[in-house]
Amino acid sequence: MKKPREQTKPKHGQQMRLVVQVAFVLLCLWIGWEFIRFYQTSLDPAVPPTPRPPGVEGFLPISALMSLWYFLQTGILHPVHPAGMVILVAIILMSLVFKKAFCSWMCPVGFLSENLGEFGKKLFKRNFVLPFWLDIPLRSLKYLMLGFLIMVVFFQMSTEALRAFLDSPYNKVADIKMLLFFARPGATTIYVLTGLVVLSLFVKNVWCRFLCPYGALLGVVGLFSPFRVTRNPNVCTDCGQCAKACPSAIKVDKVKRVWSDECTSCLECIDACPVTQAVEIKAHRKLKGVKPVFVMAIVVLIFLLTTGLGMITGYWDNSITPSEYSRRIQEIDKPIYEHNYGYAPPEKNASHTVPGEIK
Repeated sequence: MKKPREQTKPKHGQQMRLVVQVAFVLLCLWIGWEFIRFYQTSLDPAVPPTPRPPGVEGFLPISALMSLWYFLQTGILHPVHPAGMVILVAIILMSLVFKKAFCSWMCPVGFLSENLGEFGKKLFKRNFVLPFWLDIPLRSLKYLMLGFLIMVVFFQMSTEALRAFLDSPYNKVADIKMLLFFARPGATTIYVLTGLVVLSLFVKNVWCRFLCPYGALLGVVGLFSPFRVTRNPNVCTDCGQCAKACPSAIKVDKVKRVWSDECTSCLECIDACPVTQAVEIKAHRKLKGVKPVFVMAIVVLIFLLTTGLGMITGYWDNSITPSEYSRRIQEIDKPIYEHNYGYAPPEKNASHTVPGEIK
């Protein structure tokens, strides 16, 4: 076995990632708090509502995907939940550059799942890795859910049907419905969430690895990313530390370039490697590897520039007025706010103009 080279300087990939993760979690907590205040003040029409934070739409990925598909077909950005679509575009752009970087650098659910796994590792002295024959079928679940969503949205829904859904009473209060889903959880919701938390203590990233259709979408997009974890066999000592550190159980030590859809560019394999330049992130195998600070900077810049552009161009604030929100919140339990109720595709001869649409 070749002698490992000494590191010329310490690696700070995980420290940088933690800073971004914590900052984004704090941002999400602030958005959540402001949204709760908005909801509470909207319950009383006589009280001026607290401003609604548009960033809450980042938690409406299905509505955002429909808005994006509607925009690609018509060139029109639908005015209901436009920030959700802008955030989705930012996340997709991240994946086109650094694979599923959003999952490991910014996603609050990923942060929670990752730390539950670390806590479980301290409790049980290890995380459990499922055998190949079980891991593959379970990993396919998120792709089955993504495939079903794509089939319905991209192939079964016409442009008119998409517009009808985006204009529906249900979609207009989808953010409120999401808040109430967690504020008033049913028994099934509690059991499922508890089960996911317990499983995450034993198997790291249970939700992200097996069930998240959002992560499946980013995994597919990430296959087109030029930047990949790359191993240099000429200096690698085959110690296996990179594979052992990988939270996605990728056998980094067995390949020259990581093509796996599960890679999140978390840099854990790079930080774990005891040999300088044995494992790096590169745009091409023959090019020089990029530093962790570059990964951090690009991920953050993509998010800030994309969302900032949405704000500057006016494609950020919801078109629903505070008074309309207040009215709809008062009647949120009516049947028209149930999914698939109260909307239908317009008649074929109906006008294609949607009131208030941003063109």
